[in-house]
Amino acid sequence: MKNINSYLAQVLNVPLEKVNTCSLHYEVKKIPKNQFLLQYGEICRHIFFVEKGLLKMYSIDKNGKEHIIQFAPESWLISDRSSLYFNEKSVYYIEAVEDSEVLFLHPDFFNKLVEQFPNSIERSDFLLQKHIRSLQNRINSLLGETAEERYMKFIKMYPDLLLRVPQWMIASYLGITPESLSRVRKELARKNFVPDR
Repeated sequence: MKNINSYLAQVLNVPLEKVNTCSLHYEVKKIPKNQFLLQYGEICRHIFFVEKGLLKMYSIDKNGKEHIIQFAPESWLISDRSSLYFNEKSVYYIEAVEDSEVLFLHPDFFNKLVEQFPNSIERSDFLLQKHIRSLQNRINSLLGETAEERYMKFIKMYPDLLLRVPQWMIASYLGITPESLSRVRKELARKNFVPDR
């Protein structure tokens, strides 16, 4: 469990010699490509940590169109917090984009962590605030930025996903059509083109 151990030690300040004790509070599962971890109408029971592979979280509108809310590659957390913490039926799907190895963290995982390692509380709170900031920035981006600006932010946030997911998924995340994304990429290529001298 290389990635979760690094995450616990480096991000949450759990002493390296103690990270293995945290395994009491999660289960490890192999999730094949296209398998769901959560579906519309279900209650989310876990926080998912991606040890290996890639997940996506999305909704489907009344016309059957998919809207990707988040990708979760290695060392990322993903969950429907509204469902998990307020016991609401989920309006989202969480699905494996690749064959994945996923840690199913129990809802009180971070509380248990803080009880056992009090020094991790500050980092845990910081991560929550960072997550909220990220969501606010994403809403602002979708409402007020150009497709090109959103695409550049996507590359910065998910630098290794361009070769791992199809173009239509990136377009879905950006809130544009695949055709619009193709135009954005062509325009960026044109701007960055350096002619031979």
